[in-house]
Amino acid sequence: MKKQLIYGTTVIILGLLAALGPQFLFKVCGAHEGIFALCHWTAQAEIGMGMLVAALGLCYITFSDPKTQLGIIVSIFLTGIIVIGFPHALIGGCSVKTMPCRQIAFPALTVEAAIIIVYSIIMAVYEIKKASAAEAAVQADTQKQ
Repeated sequence: MKKQLIYGTTVIILGLLAALGPQFLFKVCGAHEGIFALCHWTAQAEIGMGMLVAALGLCYITFSDPKTQLGIIVSIFLTGIIVIGFPHALIGGCSVKTMPCRQIAFPALTVEAAIIIVYSIIMAVYEIKKASAAEAAVQADTQKQ
C-alpha cells in the first residue's frame, strides 16, 4: 500500500507538471497581432493530457485490484506517448528555432513525457511482480488443501 501511494503521488506530480509547466514554468510564445501560435495550442492540449495523467495517478492510488492497476499503468504509458507527441508531431510549434517554445518549453515537455513513460514501465514491472507473487501464493494454498 505504501508503494502504491508513492507511485500514485509521483504520477500525480508528473501530470500536474506536464499540465501546468507550459503555462507557468516554461512559457510558450504569446499571441502575435491577436493570433496565437501553434505552440499556444500545444500548451492548451498539454493541460488536458497532464490532468489526465494526474487523474490516472489518483485512480492508481484509489483502486487496489492488480489487474485494474495494470490497466491504469498502461493508460499512463499511452498518455505519456501522446504528451511527447503534441509538441513534436501532432500540433507542433513555432518554426523559428530561437523561439521560447522551441528552446525551453518543448525540451522540458519531452523530458517530462520521457519520465512519465519510463516511470510507467517501472510501475508495470512492479505490478506484474506483485501479481505473480500473489498468484503463486494462491497456488501454494490450493496445493496444501
